[in-house]
Amino acid sequence: MRTRAGVIVLASTLAGVMTMLSTGCNKPQEAIATAPPSTKVGADISDSEVSTRVKTALLQDANLKRFNIAVATLKGDVRLTGLVDNQSQIDQSIKLVRSIPGVHTIHDELGIKK
Repeated sequence: MRTRAGVIVLASTLAGVMTMLSTGCNKPQEAIATAPPSTKVGADISDSEVSTRVKTALLQDANLKRFNIAVATLKGDVRLTGLVDNQSQIDQSIKLVRSIPGVHTIHDELGIKK
């Protein structure tokens, strides 16, 4: 009796394994792992390059270089944060950033010092 039960268990196990192997071969190929795409905007301008251009432009402007304006870029959307002395400096910074290639949208979070 033990032998017969052992043969049945072995045959069932073998049938299950064969079924799994045969269906596994018909499984569609999984996508090959690739590196995630870097965030690019427009004509292959990366977000880090846009941020660098914005920071450089702000530092080269005589009226804005003394302020610590932080720049963050995501998919061409530029976020400006920091404090300036007056509204005309905020307007000037937005106008300056708008002229930089790769800038899609500007999120102005600049404040005026009190």
